[in-house]
Amino acid sequence: MRFLITMKTGFSPEMNEKLAALGFEIDYLETPERARDDLDFSDVEALLCYRFLNYNDIRRFPNLRYIHTTSAGLDHMPLDYIREKGIALYNAGGVYSIPMAEFALGGVLQLYKNAPRFRAQQTAHVWQQGGKNRELGGKNVCIVGAGSIGTETAKRFSAMGCRVTGLRRNPVPTPYFDEVLHIERLDACLPDADIVILTVPLSDETYHLFDASRFARMKDGAVFVNISRGAVAETQALCAALESKKLYGAVIDVTEEEPLPPDSPLWDLENAIITPHYSFNGEFNPQRMFELVYADTKKWLESQKENG
Repeated sequence: MRFLITMKTGFSPEMNEKLAALGFEIDYLETPERARDDLDFSDVEALLCYRFLNYNDIRRFPNLRYIHTTSAGLDHMPLDYIREKGIALYNAGGVYSIPMAEFALGGVLQLYKNAPRFRAQQTAHVWQQGGKNRELGGKNVCIVGAGSIGTETAKRFSAMGCRVTGLRRNPVPTPYFDEVLHIERLDACLPDADIVILTVPLSDETYHLFDASRFARMKDGAVFVNISRGAVAETQALCAALESKKLYGAVIDVTEEEPLPPDSPLWDLENAIITPHYSFNGEFNPQRMFELVYADTKKWLESQKENG
C-alpha cells in the first residue's frame, strides 16, 4: 500500500520504519507546494499533505482512501469530493496547540510591556523611559474557539491570573476556562473582554466573524489576537479599529491575503504586531505530528479490518 508523504521536512528514519511496519510503502515528496504533472498517483492509497491538493487534482488519486493533513484547519481541502468518495480524513488537531498558545501569550505580553516601542528605541540607540506597562492579572480574556488550541491558550492566560471565557458551538465545561458559552453569546462578551483571541477554524459561519460592527462592540483599549485564519477578521475593519485607537493593539499572525502585500496598511500600524502565519511553529512539532499520524493511521487501518 503506497503512502505518499508530502512534507518539506520528513520524519526520521526510525519514524519511517515504524510507519512502514503498518504495511505501507513510504514515498516522500519534498517539494509539495506545486503541481506535479510528471508523477503518477494512481496507486496512492494514503496521503499526508498540507496544500498539495490545491496544486494537484484529487481526481488523479483514483485509489485514495485515507488523507491526513498537516494542518488543524480543513478549509483548503476538497471536502465535497472527499465526502462523495468516502475518503477518510484526519487533521493535525493538537499538534500546534502549545506553540500557538505560547505565541498568543507572548504577543499580548509584548503589547502590554511596550516591547515594540522599546525595540524601536534600541534600533535607534535611544534610552527613554515612558508609557504605562499593563498587567495581565485580573484581565478578562475571551477566546473564540474553545478547542485544543483555545484550551492550551486558556491554560496559559489562566496561570497569569486572567479570567477566561471560551466560546464554541457546543459549549461544555472545559479545563482552564472559567466558563464556556455558546458562540451566539459573542456580542454579549465583547464589551467586557480586555483581550479577544481567535482560534476558530475558517468556515461559512466564521468568515468575517469580526467586521466593523463586532470591533465596535469591543471594549475600548482591548487587545485583539488572530492566530486562526485571516478571513475570520475583515481587514479594513481591523485597520480602522487600530488606526482609531479603539483597540490598544493587535497581534496578527494570519491575514486575508497571504503573503501580506507590501502596500497593505497593516504594516504601518504602530500598535500592530504582524507575523507571517508562523504561530504554529514549534521545536517539538515533528514528534507530535508523527505520534498523531501514527495513531490515526493505525486507527484507520483497524477500522478497515473491522468493516471487512
